[in-house]
Amino acid sequence: MSNETKAPGKIVPVLLGVVVLLVVAVYLLAKLATGGFDVNAEVMTKEAVAARLKPVGEAKASDAPPGMKTGQQVYEGICITCHGAGLAGSPKFGDAGAWGARVAKGWDTLTLHALQGFNAMPAKGGAADLTDDEVKRAVAYMGNAGGGKFTEPPVGGAAAAGAALDPAVAGKKVYESVCVACHATGAAGAPKFGDKAAWGPRLGKGLDGLIASATKGLNAMPPKGGFTGSDEEFKAAVTYLTNAAK
Repeated sequence: MSNETKAPGKIVPVLLGVVVLLVVAVYLLAKLATGGFDVNAEVMTKEAVAARLKPVGEAKASDAPPGMKTGQQVYEGICITCHGAGLAGSPKFGDAGAWGARVAKGWDTLTLHALQGFNAMPAKGGAADLTDDEVKRAVAYMGNAGGGKFTEPPVGGAAAAGAALDPAVAGKKVYESVCVACHATGAAGAPKFGDKAAWGPRLGKGLDGLIASATKGLNAMPPKGGFTGSDEEFKAAVTYLTNAAK
């Protein structure tokens, strides 16, 4: 009778040992499945997941009106994604060694690459809503931090710099360097320079309507006719073309 009363007492420690082993086994399997990372509630929230899935180049909120962002604002809102850490072969912000060879290529080459895209970087860093001048300000800001001596396009255009833009001079210059490729001969359906009959229906849209269409691109013409200069210069070119057809 004494042996029968002691048996249940021996079973309890054995059961406790089995339970402990099961707990340890489950814990180890969980660690193995997660690669050793600590999976917690913060990481798995929808907000956290969304933050990790944001596309490269997505702009952060800014109080600046469209077209009025400074180089620093564009950098901190967009460019920092790659240039902050030197990802995908991009020159790291403030690294004079990495920026040296790029700065040596000159302002025109640097801005062209930034606007059109270069290697792993998409056009305008993936932020298509930026104006050309905003991109150029960012290039100047980053280039200067890496040893360059560039001047950021002034916020608000040439007038903000105290130098009034002469539409006739600027418009002719842009036309002769870019627009002439199609508008001189009427190629690809472009209205020929000075052809009042061809320009007549277009002039009916008004100058603002023409500028809006030309900026976005229309039919065979790419946005801004492929021009990469400032919005004010492009506006002057459209004005120059329309004045010649009046």
